Amino acid sequence: MISSKPSAVSGHRGGLLALIAVLIAGGIAVYGIWSRSEAVAELQKTADDSALPRVQVMSPKPGPAQRTLILPGNIDAWFEAPIYAQVSGYVSHWYKDYGALVKEGDVLADIDTPSLDAQFAASKANLAVVQARYRLAEVTAKRWQALSGTQAVSQQDVDVKTADAAEQKAQVAAAQQDVARYQALIAFKQLKAPFDGVVTARRTNIGDYVNAAGGDPTLHSASAALFSVADIHKMRIFVSVPQNYADVLKPGLTATLTLPQDPDKPIPAQFLTTANAVSTATRTVVTELTVDNAKRELWPGTYVNVHFTFPSDPNLLILPEQALLFRAQGMQVAVLDDHDRVHLQNVVLGHNLDTEVQIVSGLKATDKFVGNPSLGLLEGQQVTIAQPVPGYQPGQATTPAASAPASPTAAAPEKVQSDIPTELNTAAASGIATTSQAGEPRVGRKSGIGRTP
Repeated sequence: MISSKPSAVSGHRGGLLALIAVLIAGGIAVYGIWSRSEAVAELQKTADDSALPRVQVMSPKPGPAQRTLILPGNIDAWFEAPIYAQVSGYVSHWYKDYGALVKEGDVLADIDTPSLDAQFAASKANLAVVQARYRLAEVTAKRWQALSGTQAVSQQDVDVKTADAAEQKAQVAAAQQDVARYQALIAFKQLKAPFDGVVTARRTNIGDYVNAAGGDPTLHSASAALFSVADIHKMRIFVSVPQNYADVLKPGLTATLTLPQDPDKPIPAQFLTTANAVSTATRTVVTELTVDNAKRELWPGTYVNVHFTFPSDPNLLILPEQALLFRAQGMQVAVLDDHDRVHLQNVVLGHNLDTEVQIVSGLKATDKFVGNPSLGLLEGQQVTIAQPVPGYQPGQATTPAASAPASPTAAAPEKVQSDIPTELNTAAASGIATTSQAGEPRVGRKSGIGRTP
């Protein structure tokens, strides 16, 4: 008889293995469903996070107590005169060359004028003739006047002889004036320095023919001047100052000059006057400064950088220009509330401070705003605050040594390379490249028309 015990054990084992297989399969299925759910949740979280714009947040800074404005200027001599030929002839000799120091009355050149010499001699001969005629007429008139009242001559004849003497006297006066005119022209055969100074140009040479066109101001040109003499004991500096600063252009204002070839050597200058008018082409005011030049270090025609220092209101807040949004509603700033939602705040701008701009109204010192906003930001939009990469914060120059963001409330005197009218500032700002915390590149754009979201 065959026993059934092994068959029972085998069936029990088969059922146990089947149960284990079912449990394993179920576990695998449950794990798969759970892992998929986690992946979907993570993807959803990543998608939601990516949907929120990443922005860098800044706070407005207090304005500087002083502003430094750097503008280009031109140096002119205190006096400068072109020397023209007043007579026609040939240059027989010149005595002063470029850079020669001259005193008032020093002879610069001689002009040989044979034609003028002949005319001068003729005028003197003509004067001698009319003087002889006058002497004869005067004697004749006296003789006839002595016979006046007698039967020898009539009164009519006496009057004629007297009038003839007066006419000859007038002829003498005319001839004397003619001689004086030629004598004055003869003096112009020598070109002389009109004042103490330095010869800045010599445009003639021995044997050159020159004409008297210099006596006609309508024919003056740079090429017609034979010499140029400049008085450089003091110099005049002309600089075009933006009209925004017209209110501080007054006596007592000082400035410093720096030459491009020697920027570390400032030269003090004093305010002299302004044009009291604004150029419609550039919206600037021509301003004249003076500087002592006893050492003759400055030359006429030199280009210089003019450094002005103006008082400023430190109570006015400033922010980077790239934080501005130029929209149909006007100039705006993207301010964040306590829940990181955007509020587009209208602001009123003051002076342009190079890469920053004054805010006259619309912002508080405690406000936080987007440092480099996209034009696509909307009112009430939720955003994510990204930590800026050191050295790439909006409004801060890139420096290799930068290791931490600059304090948003630090205030320092601002240097302004140039200034433009406020109405133009509203559409002008410079942008920089920034990187979000997630590594996504964000390229700064200039605020104003043409800005892309």
